[in-house]
Amino acid sequence: QVQLVESGGGLVQAGETLRLSCAVSGLTFSDYTMGWFRQAPGKERDIVAAINWSGGTTWSPDSRATISRVNAKNTVYLQMNGLKPEDTAVYYCAAAMGWGTARNDYDYWGQGTQVTVAS
Repeated sequence: QVQLVESGGGLVQAGETLRLSCAVSGLTFSDYTMGWFRQAPGKERDIVAAINWSGGTTWSPDSRATISRVNAKNTVYLQMNGLKPEDTAVYYCAAAMGWGTARNDYDYWGQGTQVTVAS
């Protein structure tokens, strides 16, 4: 059974840095691209960052986001700097067999972790 479990969410103040973790089990972690997505109320689920199987390629449309992974720990991380109230959302990690940055590219999803940024 594939499981992706996010942690590290919560209430933070604007301007602070947040680090989320996602522990993965039930698949060969190093075979998968990993992504972080977020979804605010009433909005689409959008990608925050992606990282390829080795960690050698990363992508994000937001320069404040840094994605990393430790294959030996089956864990992927997301660091967000300079948080703003508009970053408030449920953050999800996801796994894809090939490289992708679209929601439909991803095969497995976590349950999400709420991040709330107070102004």
